[in-house]
Amino acid sequence: MLDIKQIREATDFVRERLASRGGGEESLVDEVLELDERRRRLLAEVEALKAERNRVSKEIGRLLAEGKREEAEARKRETRSLGDRIAELDRQVGEVEAAREALMLRMPNLPHESVPVGRSAEENVVVRVFGEPARHAFGPKTHVELCERLGLVDFARAAKVSGSGFALYTGRGARLERALIQFMLDLHTREHGYTEVWPPLMVGPACLEGVGQFPKFKDQYYGVAEGDDPSNLGRLYLIPTAETVVANLHREEILREGDLPIRYCAYTPCFRGEAGAAGVGTRGLIRMHQFDKVELIQVVRPEDGYEAHEAMVRHAERVLQLLGLHYRVVLLCTGDLGFASAKTYDLEVWAPGQGTYLEVSSVSNCEEFQARRMRLRYKDCQGVNRHPHVLNGSGTALARLYVALVETYQQADGSVLIPEAVRPYFGEERITP
Repeated sequence: MLDIKQIREATDFVRERLASRGGGEESLVDEVLELDERRRRLLAEVEALKAERNRVSKEIGRLLAEGKREEAEARKRETRSLGDRIAELDRQVGEVEAAREALMLRMPNLPHESVPVGRSAEENVVVRVFGEPARHAFGPKTHVELCERLGLVDFARAAKVSGSGFALYTGRGARLERALIQFMLDLHTREHGYTEVWPPLMVGPACLEGVGQFPKFKDQYYGVAEGDDPSNLGRLYLIPTAETVVANLHREEILREGDLPIRYCAYTPCFRGEAGAAGVGTRGLIRMHQFDKVELIQVVRPEDGYEAHEAMVRHAERVLQLLGLHYRVVLLCTGDLGFASAKTYDLEVWAPGQGTYLEVSSVSNCEEFQARRMRLRYKDCQGVNRHPHVLNGSGTALARLYVALVETYQQADGSVLIPEAVRPYFGEERITP
């Protein structure tokens, strides 16, 4: 959530930054300010009436002390009238505050000044490239062909039990998925200093609202009902990413400055409806309703936010470097930024069988945006409560990493080599037909 003080005092800047996203949310600024001004007028009136009530109450005490009961009773009737008016104004203040907050929840974060202005992904900027695309002396097969031939993934049975957008990893395919997850968790905890957590897979709507996924994207998530009772549908939701739950671990808390930075990593399955997304129904692992991911979360002081952001990108890159995969780092333009993000880098890995890059990680600094929505603060060394920066990044996501790995390491004889960094977890050097 944006800072209402910033909206009041830097209105043109906020409007310009929102307009750079291209979503039209800058039109909400005037509505928010109108409601904010109305709230402030109502509060001023309430405070004036409360002061008047206090004055009259003191006068009643004086009149009673002087034995002037009739005048005191008249003043009591006046205070009751003032109380009714105050109660009515308090009700109006609550309604206006709720309306203002509902509008502000629809406003995305302001892009950082270093984010290039652009309308779509075509205007994103490639920051750096690692390695060269794998070259095969034969026409590289797609991961679908490889997985089916090697018995790694059973797409048909997954579709039979769950429909399109799901995968059934089998045998060595399941072991490879598990090996990649374990490899990434060990890397981030042992080398990068993250604390592993294993969070719940269902959360209440407040957590989705806290990270900025609700209310804007509510139609893309799976609500959970207990039994056949529709009345409790929406009390819990399957998480779309570990960010949803892990970023909320300290919601509504006041941390100590000495507690920061906080670094968590978590493996979870992720569940997304992907409403309206093209290609969900196609075969393969490119776009899934359920997929695995290792997520990185940091909570840091604002002055450390962008240094931590660059470090988190390097942590995600290290996964791809150790796997020997060709990738590029892309800085997203304003029009392609996620709702809660102030600045985002995407890591896109080359998949030879697809002949294209696939996004396997988005690393974002949300600045204070999520902390405000979650009411997360820390007390600095001066005793002042401040909102920290909250960062998130995939470290990395499967199944697209799986796609790139299988397609990159395929051999002419139909086998797939296992990258050296993963062999201790997988137990073999290659997967043969």
